Amino acid sequence: MDTSNPSVFVNAELLRLYVGRQVRALIQVVQLDAGSVIGKSTDEIQLIVKGTPPFPLTKFVEVIGIADSDKSIQASIWNNFGDTIDTHAYNQLCLLANGEFKHLFI
Repeated sequence: MDTSNPSVFVNAELLRLYVGRQVRALIQVVQLDAGSVIGKSTDEIQLIVKGTPPFPLTKFVEVIGIADSDKSIQASIWNNFGDTIDTHAYNQLCLLANGEFKHLFI
């Protein structure tokens, strides 16, 4: 496993802390645009994910890429997560990965 460039679990609120770094986020796809996807993060805040997603996209997608602003990610990897997922649990994972247990994730 390559650990030289880890991706931090983030929701939209945490994204601002990692601008310019590699992140990992789960979004609920809301709208497809040319060259981007608008989605809702696990903390219910809208994010823009830039790049070319695989088709077809499921309702929930995990993206890995560079946070290029506090509201957008330039995605390099897209993972379909299906049409149902516990977004609350994923959001809690983001909070744990950036809080008391950060040392276990990065």
